[in-house]
Amino acid sequence: MSARQSFRIEADLDELRRVAAAAEELGLQEEWSPALIHQIDLAIEELGNNVVRHGFEGGPGELEITLTSDDASITLEIVDDGRPFNPLEDAPIPDVEAALEDRPIGGLGIHLVQTMMDEMHYRRENERNHLTLVKRRTE
Repeated sequence: MSARQSFRIEADLDELRRVAAAAEELGLQEEWSPALIHQIDLAIEELGNNVVRHGFEGGPGELEITLTSDDASITLEIVDDGRPFNPLEDAPIPDVEAALEDRPIGGLGIHLVQTMMDEMHYRRENERNHLTLVKRRTE
C-alpha cells in the first residue's frame, strides 16, 4: 500500500487539528497500528503547535504538511515560512530526571517526538523551515 496526503494551511490550531484528524483517517485506511497512529498524531500536534504558537511572532503564517505512507515507513514533512528554528539544535534539552515542578517550560514535546521517530532531519531553504520525520513500519 502507498498513500500521500498534502495540506497547505494557515498557522491556526483548528486547521492543525483538521490535519491530525485526516492523518488518523489515513492511518486507519492504511492499517497502521493504533500505536503508530498515536505517534504520528502526536508528532503533528507537538511540532505543528510549536510552529503555530512560536514561529510567526503573532503574524500570519502558512504551513505545508505532507504525509507519505508506504509498506516500509511513514514520512511526515512540515514546511513553514516562520522564523528560522532547528528543533534538533535550537530546542532546549529537557531534564527528564528533574522533578516536574522543577523543570523549565519547553523542549519536552520535541524531545518526545525525537525519541519516537526513527529519523528526524531539518534544513532551512528559501526562507522556509523544512522538518522531515520518518517512522519505520515494524508491525
